[in-house]
Amino acid sequence: MQSRGSSNRLSGMVFRSRISTLLLSMFATFASLYVAGRLWQDAENRVYLAKELDRITGQGQSAISVDDTLKIIACREQQKKLSALEMELAAARQEGFVSKHLPNTKNSPRKQPLVVIGVLTSFGRKNNRDAIRKAWMATGAALTKMEEKGIIPRFVIGRSPNRGDNMDQAIDRENRQTGDFIILEDHVEALEELPKKTKSFFALAAEKWEADFYAKVNDNVYVNIDLLTNVLATHVDKPRVYIGCMKSGEVFSEQSQKWYEPDWWKFGDGKTYFRHASGEMFLISKALAKFVSINRAILRTYAHDDISTGSWFIGLDVKHIDERKFCCSSWSSGAICAGV
Repeated sequence: MQSRGSSNRLSGMVFRSRISTLLLSMFATFASLYVAGRLWQDAENRVYLAKELDRITGQGQSAISVDDTLKIIACREQQKKLSALEMELAAARQEGFVSKHLPNTKNSPRKQPLVVIGVLTSFGRKNNRDAIRKAWMATGAALTKMEEKGIIPRFVIGRSPNRGDNMDQAIDRENRQTGDFIILEDHVEALEELPKKTKSFFALAAEKWEADFYAKVNDNVYVNIDLLTNVLATHVDKPRVYIGCMKSGEVFSEQSQKWYEPDWWKFGDGKTYFRHASGEMFLISKALAKFVSINRAILRTYAHDDISTGSWFIGLDVKHIDERKFCCSSWSSGAICAGV
């Protein structure tokens, strides 16, 4: 009799345990479906916004502000998280249970910068810098607000050959007033050293900021920030991109010529450069900036910075995007930049 009673109690405990497990599984399943449903509803709105952005940017308009563009980029990132959640739920159902580890899909402010813009400048060009600050770069609180939106513009300059002279001191004073410089301490300012300066900027910027893109701009170029963010939003999901006004051209082998290339013989008998972005303004994605940072000691530079940059990516799996809106000298309608 005692043995039979113990057996009944044991069976009852097993039965209740099975019911508890079943209820817990049902609760976890319904909770997961609810979360997925809410995310799917939000995703439909995000897809609509993304399509609207693609439609407007395709027409060369700038109706979407920087804030709206960054929100849409964040929505696209949430879409990726939703897709990952759906795959996880599908795999869990196949295994007969629901995963306890769901990705965190709560909306949060975008912390990663969209783009770091390096405006390459030199000594004696303060008038150019002041004009850019008034036109599109902003100063003081306005610059801080721009940075909070994910746009980080900086003037990029090296040091004087006579370290610590009046030119260096003038830049240090200006930087204390504006706080908008990247000073390349190991780079000596010289026109022929511009390719190395461009390489140093990309390397340093990639180490300091974890941004989606890094842009090089000349200090006589004006940039439409709204249009720039609109265009970048269409490429933010591509891992390795090199964006600019793509061109080629003749390689000059005579030393008396303005655009003389000392290594002209390396470009073949046809003396034609490979396809590369015009040096007035171009962008590279995060992966490429990291590549430059890691390999800067062995990356070859040529006579010109645009050729040099193009050469670093010619043998890599990189998507070259010929974006005519970056043709700064064309003054075309809907251009992102304009050279002066």
